[in-house]
Amino acid sequence: MAQINVIGKNGGRTIDLELPEVNTAILHDVVTWQLASRRRGTASTKTRAQVSKSGKKMYSQKGTGNARHGDRSVPTFVGGGVAFGPKPRSYGYTLPRKVRQLGLAMALADRQDSGKLIAVDGFDLDGKTKSFVSWAAQNGLDGSERVLIVTDDAQTRQGARNVAWATVLPVAGLNAYDILRHDRLVIDAVALEPAQDESQEEGVEQ
Repeated sequence: MAQINVIGKNGGRTIDLELPEVNTAILHDVVTWQLASRRRGTASTKTRAQVSKSGKKMYSQKGTGNARHGDRSVPTFVGGGVAFGPKPRSYGYTLPRKVRQLGLAMALADRQDSGKLIAVDGFDLDGKTKSFVSWAAQNGLDGSERVLIVTDDAQTRQGARNVAWATVLPVAGLNAYDILRHDRLVIDAVALEPAQDESQEEGVEQ
């Protein structure tokens, strides 16, 4: 049972959170699934039927001393079509919901175990970057680490969006990949409290 101290205007309490033991294999599966879903899949090549070439036979079948050829659109010639080349497609696939939930919980557990998880109830900021930087400095965030700010507080998101070392997400966008690629996680306390009864589902990963 993890105990997470809550800071902020309405802080001063502790959240008891049941977090699983970190399993790197499951985290790898979840991150791979997320990144596959984000791939655009727009790579495309032309087949021999699509290239702009004449369909006329290059030269006579016999008597030239050269190899036998048809038209110039075949893949063996420069400018010809591509055999078995990529076509636009989706790289996404289905990952079981429970595995996604478990991966998110393990990402939270990893940050909690390393002392890199900060729960906040009430940032009490005015939306200015200067105010956010001041608040961050007071709470041990000096810009030496990459920080993920997960909050539905519009003023906090506005103040943090221009800070180079901070990435801002709404609570609905919380996901394992973004947690793991940042050194620290600062999150609304209310986003952690429902997880005591049910692990929070991954939000917008695309």
